[in-house]
Amino acid sequence: MASIEPSANDALPPYRGLGACWIVYGVLRLGMAVWLVTLTREATVMFGALLVEVANSAGLMADFHAFYLLMIILSVLCGVIGVAAGIAMLLGMRAGRTLGIIAAFLSLCELPIGVTLGVFTLWTLPRFGPRRSAT
Repeated sequence: MASIEPSANDALPPYRGLGACWIVYGVLRLGMAVWLVTLTREATVMFGALLVEVANSAGLMADFHAFYLLMIILSVLCGVIGVAAGIAMLLGMRAGRTLGIIAAFLSLCELPIGVTLGVFTLWTLPRFGPRRSAT
């Protein structure tokens, strides 16, 4: 039976704290996506109320819907990749580094937690890249 444990060359140092933070952040972002979906009607009404005397209100409303959909997709993407990165970091897998860097870049647009966690991850993880032999 094959072992699931990573080999010594493939493993990252265990980032238990950082991995746990990414799991919590990912769950929060998934919750934000659910919240955005459930409040779509209210957000549309509120934005539409601002467009009462605007010349191109239909175009602006279409732009609002496109932006709102983009925010929902970004929240789901950040949540899924954040949870995956957190689990991979907790397990010490090599993919945790790559997923962590991707999650960090995607989270930089969300203040304050996303920026804080993203900058710390981008500062910490690249230092532990693959080692090159001097030949």
